[in-house]
Parts: sequence; structure tokens; C-alpha cells
Amino acid sequence: MSQSVQMKSGDMSQSGPDGHYTSTPPSYGYDADRAEEQRRHHDILPFIDDSPSSSPHLSSKSRSSRDTLSSGSMESSKSTECDLEKGLEMRKWVLSGILASEETYLSHLEALLLPMKPLKAAATTSQPVLTVAQIETIFFKVPELYEIHKEFYDGLLPRVQQWSHHQRVGDLFQKMASQLGVYRAFVDNYELAVETAEKCCQANAQFSEISENLKVRSPKDGKDTTAKNSLEALLYKPVDRVTRSTLVLHDLLKHTPTSHPDHPLLQDALRISQNFLSSINEESAPRRQSMMVKKGENRQLLKDSFMVELVEGARKLRHVFLFSDLLLCTKLKKQIGGKSQQYDSKWYIPLTELTFQSPEDLEPLTVPQVPDEELDSIKVKISHLRSELQREKRANKGSKVIDRLRKKLSEQESLLLLMSPSMPLRLYHKNGKSYAFLMSSDYERAEWREVLKEQQKKCIKTPSLSSMELQMLTSSCIKLQTVHHIPLSINREDDECPGLSGFLNVIVHSACGLKQSLSESFSSSPNLYCTLEVDSFGFFSNKAKTRVYRYTTEPKWNEEFEIDLEGSQTLRLLCYEKCYNKTKQNKDDGESTDRIMGKGQLPLDPQILQGKDWQRTVIPMNGIEVKLSMKFTSREFSLKRMPSRKPMGVFGVKLSTVTKRERSKVPYIVRQCVEEIERRGMEEVGIYRVSGVATDIQALKTAFDTNNKDVSVMMSEMDVNAIAGTLKLYFRELPEPLFTDELYPNFAGGITLTDSVAKESCMLNLLLSLPEPNLVTFLFLLDHLKRVAEKESVNKMSLHNLATVFGPTLLRPSEKDSKIPANPTQPISMGDSWSQEVMSQVQVLLYFLQLETIPTPDSKRQSILFSTEV
Repeated sequence: MSQSVQMKSGDMSQSGPDGHYTSTPPSYGYDADRAEEQRRHHDILPFIDDSPSSSPHLSSKSRSSRDTLSSGSMESSKSTECDLEKGLEMRKWVLSGILASEETYLSHLEALLLPMKPLKAAATTSQPVLTVAQIETIFFKVPELYEIHKEFYDGLLPRVQQWSHHQRVGDLFQKMASQLGVYRAFVDNYELAVETAEKCCQANAQFSEISENLKVRSPKDGKDTTAKNSLEALLYKPVDRVTRSTLVLHDLLKHTPTSHPDHPLLQDALRISQNFLSSINEESAPRRQSMMVKKGENRQLLKDSFMVELVEGARKLRHVFLFSDLLLCTKLKKQIGGKSQQYDSKWYIPLTELTFQSPEDLEPLTVPQVPDEELDSIKVKISHLRSELQREKRANKGSKVIDRLRKKLSEQESLLLLMSPSMPLRLYHKNGKSYAFLMSSDYERAEWREVLKEQQKKCIKTPSLSSMELQMLTSSCIKLQTVHHIPLSINREDDECPGLSGFLNVIVHSACGLKQSLSESFSSSPNLYCTLEVDSFGFFSNKAKTRVYRYTTEPKWNEEFEIDLEGSQTLRLLCYEKCYNKTKQNKDDGESTDRIMGKGQLPLDPQILQGKDWQRTVIPMNGIEVKLSMKFTSREFSLKRMPSRKPMGVFGVKLSTVTKRERSKVPYIVRQCVEEIERRGMEEVGIYRVSGVATDIQALKTAFDTNNKDVSVMMSEMDVNAIAGTLKLYFRELPEPLFTDELYPNFAGGITLTDSVAKESCMLNLLLSLPEPNLVTFLFLLDHLKRVAEKESVNKMSLHNLATVFGPTLLRPSEKDSKIPANPTQPISMGDSWSQEVMSQVQVLLYFLQLETIPTPDSKRQSILFSTEV
């Protein structure tokens, strides 16, 4: 089947010689004369990328069009404004075409439904034309499809009639995409429906006459006329319709600016549609037994996802399905002997009986934490396997070798998926039972809570399912699912972007639209802040937090952050209302007193970010818009240590030069930062991991470099994360690492020794071989980091977390000794030797952090170590 939308002659909006469009909207109608040809080719569906975690990949033409319409540049020219205006006008014509095609499609479905009622009535008489079973097979899911599209049409029509460039329609398309499960059931049953119809035509002349003369209303030119269509041609309409769903969304996205609130909703709808179509591509073998319980024929699948459930303290991988009336938790059975996938039902809750409110006597949830070392060990294995897999592919080795590596990689990634999440989402059944899922970020948790609460408002009480009905519903999940794979990198295409590694500078400018978005549950003059999350190895973590902007619905943060990226593909932003009144805490999650007001995300596109200029963008989220600017520095540039060229100052100056000038054993900057953090930052969640405001860090850097006498006053007034960031920046900009270039290879080799006695001897001798300023400064910092880790229960920073942050900062060698690729055009992925080198640096620091004491072999060293003069 051609991937381009077929236009009827005369209906397509034509581009004139001046490049302007004529007033006729594009038609998304379907040529009845081509139905038979299309039916014969309906198995050849367009291949669509089915990576559930990836953003839709638009064609280069679509992307360039979208980029032209984007409000991404800092300064917009008149021509850009003109293009934007034309694009927004074109958006109206695209929607007008969609509306016209919906009307035609509804008339096709009406024509199918027209004989259904009399046939059903006749089925209960002494002279039936068809049996009830035959009718239900032939017209399977047609009434549901009609209701879905009638609701969509009724929602879209008034919006197009009352058109403005700010008009939103994305929610309608997103809802339509979420109901594709009904099309899944229809497509599964399609061949059986056609086969049954053909047999019935041969056996019953009356039905044959009916099936060849179905009347389709054609409301063209305002005149109601009818045309004859065959039952077979009309049954193909939904199959044809669903294969074109992505094309319609592509066209609409092409003319929707990235700054428009509809853009993320349409992207999401396109992603769902692509995943749905690609799943049909994969399953070429005909699938049967399309079952739905009778009571639940109107039941629709709204959302499904692989999630980690906590069961009696153990982590279990589940596939969770949210239907319009219930939440079903299933387990994917292991495939044996080439059998198709199947699910086992674990439990379900009717939405009318689900609550987020915990019973008073319920025990607090204890989440078993997997040691960070164990997670890092899995990541190292994943990195090795990815590198090995790429080498084998380049060497064109046999498929057996590649299959073996893929299997090992899948096992390790599945293990990481199971072990990583630790943020609980608790659900309660009104009968007293409770269930807990673990999420990797507040973003997913809020997403699930929102969709569950929204659906609860709409659904009515449904009767409990019998064991047979539950089994039938669970069986239908294989056909209805929209997420077909555990979200692993093994599912992605080989040439897909491995993500960005380096530093992303983000300026959070301001937010607008909050006044209109405030509900009764929020304060009319809220205290607002934002957090930034990025992914690494598929899991998101909080990387930065703005200050709280008090008593306003128009916050202007204008704060810059530097975020470390490790194979990252997506930036997420969450907007919170800070709650200072502990008595009004949010009991829904029992974890946080702050409430999410909005959330949004955008893909980190290397093509857009590879320039050196700042890229301005907007993240829309439910009526709220947050303005950002971004600039990316790749790993090969951001990790360079520059040789010392400054005679004065402290940043970028040799450690020995600074301590000699100051007549101290530990640089003043290190002592001041440590003192301030120990005074008020020891209980700060994510201290040293969460980015500080870049402008504050630069101000402190200047103050220390110019020997500003008021630096201690400045520090006392700054956010403690900025002080932590200043300390990290000082060590990062040293011309030679604290562990020295000369000794670094020996440290990296010593940590790999397996004999514990030999390792301790080697590592301690190396440590005590460091120059005196380096050794004393390191021991001073080491004691501080141990004290930080003692508050882990509050600040969430373990020894391993601290080693991850400081390891590369303290050990990373100068460029001449590093394994970092020198070629700046070569992107660094997590599978390169660089990632193993970083892991090694983390392990070296962790080793010293875990040692209870550092023994000193002679009195000379002892006098250095235990001197009170710093």
C-alpha cells in the first residue's frame, strides 16, 4: 500500500505558482473505486518504528517544515512570522480536510450498521437470515468504531467552525489514538468477518442481495445522495482507515508549531499510532479468537505499560492495562515451543472501587533498595555488551553470535528495568487490599495518577467479572496491547541515536498560563518551582531544581543549570506548588507535600543541539507554558583539562601553587565550601547531585578568583546547591587531577586486583605517594563526604552516589592520558571505552570512601595527616 495519502481529484488543495494554497482543504476521503485493489494489498502495511520510548521520527521534509514553524530561535524575522502565519492557516485547512473525511467515514459505518438491526431482529424469529453468532462475527466492533468517530467528529466540528490560531484539537486526536485497541480487535477479526460474510452470501440469497446493495449517504454539495457499496468494500474501510492514521497526524504535525500546546499531544498520538501499526506489521500470521466479555463490549483500553510491582517485598515485572472501567494487572507468560504470547491475570480493581487514600491502620511501605554498586555493575555489563554487539555487526559475524549477544543484553537490561525504580505509587481497593508499583520518576507517577483519576470521573459501576470473563479479558490483552516490548535498547533500530553524552546548559526563563490552569485545589497565589529530569540507561533522575518563586502565577526564574548527560534522549520538566503547611500535605502519595501543577518533555535532538548557539523553546503542559533555552557541549569538549596559564586566581591553577600562595595545606575555596555545606546542606536532598544555578556558581568563581573579601557573605545568601557546584567546578578545572596524571593508570590498575590484601597495600601506597597538597586536600574532602553519607536517610546520597559524582572529577586525567576520543565528530555513546573508564574512576574513589581509616606508615606522613593547620 502506498504510504502517501490518496487524494480525490479536485479535492486536494493545490499549490499555485506563487506557492500559496488554494482555498480547498486537503481531502482524507477514500476512493470507493480503489477499495478492491486496496483490499488485495491490505497486508502490506507501511513499516513504522515501534520503539515505545522514542519520539516520532518525522521525515526530513516534515521536520524542516516543523522547524520553520517553531518558535525556537531567539530572534524571529518577518519572514519567519509570515511562514508561521501561513503554517497556522494551513493547519485549519488540514483540519477541514480531516473533518470532511470523518463525515464520509461515518457514512460508511452507518451503511454497515443499517442492516445490522433488522438482521438481529430476524435472528430471533422462525425464519432468520443469519444467526446471532454470524451477525456478531460479521459486524464485530463496528458499533464501537462508529461511537468513537462520532464523538471525535462532534468534538472537532465546533472547534473548526470557531477557528482561531490558538484553537486546540490535540486532546481529541490523543483520545482517538488511545482507543486504537478497538481497531486491533476489528483487524484481528477482519478476515474471519469477510470469510463468514462470503459463506453466508452463498448459503442465503436474501443476505447476498443485502450485502451487494448497501446504501452509503453522500452529503456532497449539501445534497443527500446515496451510492451502492458492497459489504466487503465497506468492511475494508476501517482497515484502510487505521493504516492511514499516522499520515493524517504527520500532516497536522507538519503545520503545528513546536510551541503550540497541541504539539506534544499530537506527537503522543502519532507515537501510539506508529506503535500500533508496527505491531500489526510484526504479526503477519493471522490471529484469531478475538474475544471480549459480553458485558464489556464497550470496554476500551486507555493505557498500558510494563511496570514493577512490589509483592511482599519482592520486585515483579508486570504488564498493566487500564480499561475504561477497570485496572488489570497481568504477568507475561514465558513462551514455550514457539507458542504465541499469553498473559496471566494477577488481579484487577474496578475503577469505581479504586482509591489513592490509604486506610489509617495500613503499615508504611518499605521499598527494598538495590545497592547502587549492583546497578552500576549491570550498567557496566550493558555497556560492554553493546560495544561487543556493535563490533560483531561491523565485522559481519554470523547471526548466531549476534543473537547470543542480543539475548545476554536483553537479560541485563530486563534486570536493570526490574531493579532500578524506587518511587512508590500505591493503589487501594475499597475492600482494604493495597497494591504498590515502583516508578523511576515523579513524571510517570503523576501521569498514571492523572489518567486514573480522570477516568474515575467518567466511569460507572460495573459488575464483578466471573473467572471465565476475567480469563477472556486477559486473553484479549495480547491483541489490545499498545506497548509490545519491554522498553529496552535492544528493541531500537541499530542506527537510532544512542543519546547525548556531555553537558546540557538549560536556562529556565518563566512560566505563563498558570492563572487559567489553577483549580480549587491549588492556591490562588502559589509558591512555584520547577525540576528538570533527564534519562540515562532508560531511567530518569532529577538533575536540577529552580528556586521557589513566591506568591505569583507568573514566575520569572531566569536560572541557568548545567546538567550532566549520559546517553540521554529526553529532557523532562515538572512544575510544582510548594506546600509549607505540613498539615495540608498530599495524602495521595504519602511521600511529598508538594503538588505537581504541570509536566512536559521534549526530545534532545542532536541535529538541533549540535550548534554552539542557545536554542530557545517552550514546553507546553496542560495550558501552562514554560520557556527554556538550551545549549549542549559534547563530552569530548566538556571533559578537557586545560593547562594552567593563569598566574593568579584559584580556578584552573595548580593545587600546589594555590596552597603555597595561601600558606595552607587545603585551599581556602575547598575549606569555605565544605564549611558552608556542613553548616546547612547536609540534609539537602541530592546534595552534590542536583545542579546549582549556573549564574550563582559563576559569581562565586569570580569572587574566589579575585580574592573577594565578601565571599563568605555571598555564600551564606546563596542556594547550597550552587556552593556544591562551585566545589565540583574547582576540582574539574584543575589543570591536573587531584590523583595526578602520573599515578592515575596505577590507581585504575590497582582497583581491578582481586586479592583484597594486595589491593589494599597497592591502593594505600599509591595514595600516600601523592604530593602533599593533593593528599591532605583529598583526605579533608574524604572526611567531609563520609559525613555527608551519614545523613543518607535524609539527603539520599550514599557513598556510592558521592563516588559517582566526584570520581571522574577527582581522577579524570588530562587529555593526553584519557581514552576519550579526540575526534569531535565521533559521538560518544555509553558503549564506548569512555564509560568503562568513568566506572573505574568511580570505583577508585568508592574504595577509599569505604575504608574506615587510612593508616599512615611513618611519622612524617602522620604529621601531615593529623596536622590541625589547614
